[in-house]
Amino acid sequence: MNQAEFPAGVATGVGSWSGTDPHEAAAVIVGELPALPHLVELPVRGVGADTVGRISALLVDMRFDTTPRGYRLAARPGGVSRRAHDLLRTDLDALQEAWENAGLRGSGRPVKVQAAGPLTLAAQVELPGGHRVLTDRGAVRDLADSLAEGLAAHIAEIATRLETDVVLQLDEPLVADVLNGSLRGASVLNTVRALPEPEALAILDAVLTAQRVPALVHTCANRPPLDFLRRSAADALGFDLATLSGTAGLDAVGQALDAGKRLVLGLVPTSAPATPVSWQDIAEPGARLMDRLGFPRATLARQVSVSPACGLAGASQSWAREALRLTSDTAKAFEQDPESLVPQ
Repeated sequence: MNQAEFPAGVATGVGSWSGTDPHEAAAVIVGELPALPHLVELPVRGVGADTVGRISALLVDMRFDTTPRGYRLAARPGGVSRRAHDLLRTDLDALQEAWENAGLRGSGRPVKVQAAGPLTLAAQVELPGGHRVLTDRGAVRDLADSLAEGLAAHIAEIATRLETDVVLQLDEPLVADVLNGSLRGASVLNTVRALPEPEALAILDAVLTAQRVPALVHTCANRPPLDFLRRSAADALGFDLATLSGTAGLDAVGQALDAGKRLVLGLVPTSAPATPVSWQDIAEPGARLMDRLGFPRATLARQVSVSPACGLAGASQSWAREALRLTSDTAKAFEQDPESLVPQ
């Protein structure tokens, strides 16, 4: 556990946002999520702006190029790396401007930065020959080491720019596929072997422990491997609560709370539901979860924060803003009066 703790009882975002204007996005995020705003990702801008592509701007002595399927390791810097770097600089400038306009410099408020985790990167990025990095254990370690070093520099820059503490979110949407061996190889005749859990845990922890800030591992996987993530060095686990099913999933959440992990529960839909919802509708599943696990509802304030179920890049601008308001109202209810949410 890091000396500082990952924030609990607050509202935050997962990372991605709709639209292409970084200044507008940063202003909205800082305004709507003042307790834990985050560096916004705008993947609609295309190559180098998505979760995986922007990592090319962070890696040390490694970079990406594009393929028809996505990204691959490149021998030398090219257009992808330059574009990812330029977009990230623009996003950082926009966040710094919004931060200063909101008077948050020196306020002690933390800010969150997101990055694709090493397992998802190894699963999505290709080697020059077309196979996934995941098929070459040496390449996986090199990629993880480069990511760890680049992230440390990135976090240090943000802390200096904003004069505040930084917390990290590693996004691992493909962690279940990596562990299950369900990824397709370079052709339909190839398969990618499952990465043994001890090896996967060592790779993930190598990146986490290289950072001297509280860290969250977030996954939007349909069946999040919470037991695996609980055993990682992460201070907090984030997932879409709607994906939790069965006794095993509940047990894993309970064990994570018992172990002192913080949770970031994805409770707010990423697109507008067919019928309007209130923050009470959003908050109820979180309260019911504590009841089913046998934890006091005060745990919601001590160990739980609230987010949308996943990123909001595909949402309309109006719903994205409404989603943040629902997220914020739900977090306030968890922090102020969780006992009154629904009858126990």
